[in-house]
Order: sequence, then C-alpha cells, then structure tokens
Amino acid sequence: MSALNFANSPINQSLTPERKIELYSQMVRIRRFEQTGLQYYQGGKIGGFLHLYIGQESVAVGTLSLCGENDHNITAYRCHAHALASGMNMNECMAELFGKQTGCSKGKGGSMHFFAPDKNFWGGHGIVAGQTPLGLGLAYGLKYLGKEGCCLCFLGDGAVNQGAFHESLNIAALFEIPVIYVIENNGYSMGTSQKRSSSYTGCLAQRAEAYAIEWDVINGSDIYEVRAKTQIAIERAHKQQKPTVLEIDTYRYYGHSVADSKHKGGYRTPEEIEEYKKSHDPISVFRNKLIEEGILNDELIDQINKDAKAEVAAAVQFAEESPAPTIPDISTDVYWETDNQTEASKIGHHFFA
Repeated sequence: MSALNFANSPINQSLTPERKIELYSQMVRIRRFEQTGLQYYQGGKIGGFLHLYIGQESVAVGTLSLCGENDHNITAYRCHAHALASGMNMNECMAELFGKQTGCSKGKGGSMHFFAPDKNFWGGHGIVAGQTPLGLGLAYGLKYLGKEGCCLCFLGDGAVNQGAFHESLNIAALFEIPVIYVIENNGYSMGTSQKRSSSYTGCLAQRAEAYAIEWDVINGSDIYEVRAKTQIAIERAHKQQKPTVLEIDTYRYYGHSVADSKHKGGYRTPEEIEEYKKSHDPISVFRNKLIEEGILNDELIDQINKDAKAEVAAAVQFAEESPAPTIPDISTDVYWETDNQTEASKIGHHFFA
C-alpha cells in the first residue's frame, strides 16, 4: 500500500485540517521538550538517566492519537513522548526531570518514571520488558469490567528477548486479552544491533505467530501509516478482544541514553544517522505531506516552532522555581494504604508506619 493510500485510509480521512496541524504540533513540542531536556541535563540541572526519543515522535503521537476513553497505555523508560502525547503538560514533566515536588511523580521518579493515571498513562518503567505483564493486566482489567477498550503496551526491540514478554504473549492469546504490543524498533538494543541481539527470519513481530497472535510491521516515519495500521489492531482489540503485536520501524538520533557516548562513530556511523535525518525524519516527512495538502505553510510552521519554544521555556522556569522534595517526603507514597490510613494499613508490618 502506498503512502497515498495510507493518507486516504478511513481513519486518516476523518482527520480535519485542524487535527492534522495538532498532530504535527505535538511532534514538534515533543522534540523541543527533549532538546531542552538534553541542554539542562548537560548543564547539570537534571540527574539520573535521560533516554531521548528524538527521531521516533510519529510512533507515540500516531498510536496514541487513536485512543479513546477506555484505552490505556504503558511504556518503558523512554517515556517523555508518550506522556506528552497522552495529554500531560510540559510543566509537570519538566519539573519531574528537575526532581521537583511539582513533577508528575513528585520528583521521585525522574526521566524514566512519568505517570498520569488520570490520563490512562501508566508510566515509564525502568526494567526491560517489565511493563509487558503490566500492560497485559491493564487490558485484562478492561475485559473483566466489560469495557470496550485496550492497552497499548510499548517496548523496545531489545525487550522481545525477555521471558516476561513471551509469558505475556502466551496469556494474552490463551485468554483473548485486548492488549496491543508495540515494538518500537529503533534498530539497537542499547548498543547492540538487532542482527547481533535477536534471532529472527523476517522480522521481530513474526514471533507472534508462535502464539497465534496477529501481527504487522509499520513504517514509523509516516504517521499516516502508523495510524492506519494501529487502528486495525485497536478495532481487533475492541470488537474481538484479541491481542496484536505491531513492529514499528523507527530510529533514535541520540544514544540509548545521554550517557551512551559510543552511539555515533562506535556501533553506528555518523553517515547512518544523517541519512535517517535527511530521508526519514518523521517531523519532516509529515510537514512535507501537509504542505503538499495545502494545510501547512512557512508562516504557520514558524509559529508552531515559536509556540513550542515558548512553552518549553515556561516549563523550565516553572521547574527551576518549584520546591525540591523534603527529607520527610522520602517516606510518603511508598505504601498507599499507610498514607491513607486504611483498614489494611492496620494489618501486618509496614516499615514506614
């Protein structure tokens, strides 16, 4: 199917010009947020790890743009884009990077642990593939409650070799759970290429056949294709309560984390990175399509960039002016039962009681 066909798919035909501009703006906002995060990380204002999503924006924005009231999502530690695409604001996200009380996890989670349960976003998880059984559980909960929905569970290509993922696929198939596993295949498991880290024939998603689960491969540089193919999986989950494995081919411009100094000129060449930026950058690809459609022009593009820059600058100011967690804060949000003095908190021994 050509790119033109994907643009003409029903789910994309339903997009208004205003909604298309909104999707483009979301991608620009995410990139600007992360570029600024990198700047302040290198300046010593952000601690811990920082796993950048730059180059992959169309995956999170495209898939999550399809979610409804009863659709949930959960991901790994490269979670900033999913958080913003789920509706979190830059202030709470930037404050979390800065380790401040006003952050979405009260400054205790940092880059890898953004959460917004009120927006059906369940994090940000640091254990490779640790989110895959949790995503399964979220989807099982929807089925148990009789709600028409699904859980989009994102994972990297390196996570497909973890036992928890395969156990989750087995249960998803056996019990017909409406979970969609989205493999964000950026080609490298930390610093190891896919060919050196995973055994496969055609693609990674093909492993789903062993569990009798439907699967597909998607060009992640084209948001129209991402939406068109993901919508099929969502409808399968909603109407048939069956799982799907999607492999979305994408690319990250920076290393596994900012601490990965060998990503350029080490396990991959500078030429490889530049070729992707030149020919497959998801923001550039979508921008060019919208210009061809007569929806975007230079003036509007400049305004979107200025708005994103102003928004992230305000978020940095908010984060810098926010208070840091106090020493007593270390004992809160450990046990929900104890914090809220429930009946269950009176049973057994709680370390921080």
